[in-house]
Amino acid sequence: MKLIINGAAGRMGSELLRLIMADSRYELAAAVDISYDGSTPGKYPRLDAYGGEADCIIDFSHHSAAADLSAYAAAHRIPLVIGTTGQTAEDLAAIREASKKVPVLISGNMSLGIATLVEVVKTAVKMFPDADVEIIEKHHNQKFDVPSGTALMLADAVKSVRGNSVFLVGRHENGKRSKDEIGIHSLRMGGVVGEHEVIICTGSQTLSLKHTAHNRALFAEGALTAARFIADKVPGLYAVQDMFK
Repeated sequence: MKLIINGAAGRMGSELLRLIMADSRYELAAAVDISYDGSTPGKYPRLDAYGGEADCIIDFSHHSAAADLSAYAAAHRIPLVIGTTGQTAEDLAAIREASKKVPVLISGNMSLGIATLVEVVKTAVKMFPDADVEIIEKHHNQKFDVPSGTALMLADAVKSVRGNSVFLVGRHENGKRSKDEIGIHSLRMGGVVGEHEVIICTGSQTLSLKHTAHNRALFAEGALTAARFIADKVPGLYAVQDMFK
């Protein structure tokens, strides 16, 4: 399977390159990153600098690249896996437009463990419809977006069961907790890879559902699994949860 890695010089891109080189199932078609000067074979500063074939693009660059990334994937008819977070409404519109021509899988977290957690959270919230729900996410001190894309995925999972839910990002000022509130709290410290906890409390009992990422390999592994999954799919927008169906 020939892959283009967009954002290849970043933390996740570097991990993907390492896994690709170690696994005979994959072949690196192109490594793309704005930090490259184009002088090294196989490394390109922009996607449009590569005109060869590929079976899938995996993107871990920056959400601002969404328009160019989506246009390139659609024009070249290459399936696309997006692991970047923080997309604006305009970014998402560009991605949806591309999904009309190619399969696009987008996820705020490529961990299969997180995908499992999302499904478990839905079940738990159904079982405790009146419980208070709080989400705590922890990441390294250089993470850009707040709250994390994964925290929003988990909050959306709760909202899919409780349609009236309202997200409260960071509790501040005075006031009692509202019934429909989903509290989301972000911690940024040290080199924490990623921790996400959903706390469901009825007053008489508390259920804590937690996922801890020990290193970035799990996200890269999930992205490669996603690439294999969508390689033969029809155009459309996909999520990690679709791999469970």
